[in-house]
Amino acid sequence: MIEVPSFADVQAAAKRIAPYAVRTPLVESPVLNPLTGGRVFLKLESLQRTGSFKFRGACNRILMIPEAERAKGVVAFSSGNHAQGVAAAAQIFGIPALIVMPTDAPRAKVEGTRAYGAEIVSYDRVRDDREAIAARICAERGATLVRPYDDPGVMAGQGTIGLEIAEDAARFGVTLDAVATPCSGGGLVSGVALALRGAGVTAPVHSVEPENFDGMRRSLAAHARTSAPGGKLSIADALMAPVPGHHVFALADGLLGPGIAVSDEELSRAVAFAALKLKLLVEPGGTAALAALLAGKLQGKNLALVISGGNADFASVTEAVAQHAHK
Repeated sequence: MIEVPSFADVQAAAKRIAPYAVRTPLVESPVLNPLTGGRVFLKLESLQRTGSFKFRGACNRILMIPEAERAKGVVAFSSGNHAQGVAAAAQIFGIPALIVMPTDAPRAKVEGTRAYGAEIVSYDRVRDDREAIAARICAERGATLVRPYDDPGVMAGQGTIGLEIAEDAARFGVTLDAVATPCSGGGLVSGVALALRGAGVTAPVHSVEPENFDGMRRSLAAHARTSAPGGKLSIADALMAPVPGHHVFALADGLLGPGIAVSDEELSRAVAFAALKLKLLVEPGGTAALAALLAGKLQGKNLALVISGGNADFASVTEAVAQHAHK
């Protein structure tokens, strides 16, 4: 039996993390409204503590660790946003944190993780098995592994975003036609969908992934966990899990709408659009839902898009802006 979180778990997570996490704004975008002829809202998780939604799940999961076990520390593996979320939450609660990070992780994310006091162990994304490295360290130290997505506690924490979207959409007096979120392993999109359904929002929830790293899209279509082909790394470094997690997919299958894949060109355009038109600094992975809208791949008049992270490499943003400024 694969455990999945319940709506009550999301509600409990919301209460648990409320003293620590930012309730991020759901902002209507007059710039984007004409694209649908309705109302487009952006859930700005780029303004979350550590610059991404990952703090929510990390905070909830760490607070679920029995107090007697916390002194042994936590271990995580991540390309950066989950790393910073775990490191920041661990620092708040005075818990040692070690993060296994790829050697090609964006410098801003590595420096951010280190700034929160975490120890970093590097690995090669292509040759090494990050999960094996983390498991070995956990065994040596007796530490708790905080997975980036495939953990019911983490999924429930990410689902608190859905609760806030539902509450704020009601406040705006709008019935949403669709919700879209960036997707890697699927903890965010599945948690958000769970929360929205529990709150009575019936709009389809769509995962958005980079092409060739669209494991969730392929899995939803097949109704079975299916790996994406991978290949050349995407500019969305945070969205390259090849297949959704076991717990994640047990929740997602039958709950999510069809998945969407976007190209690196579409992601780059979205980064530039966010900077130039929306005045938002967003990392490539964080723009996935926006990229889907701009590419005409998302249907509906009243939409909510999760902007999942703002930990961008400034050089990459500058390059995207230069490439798309006059198009």
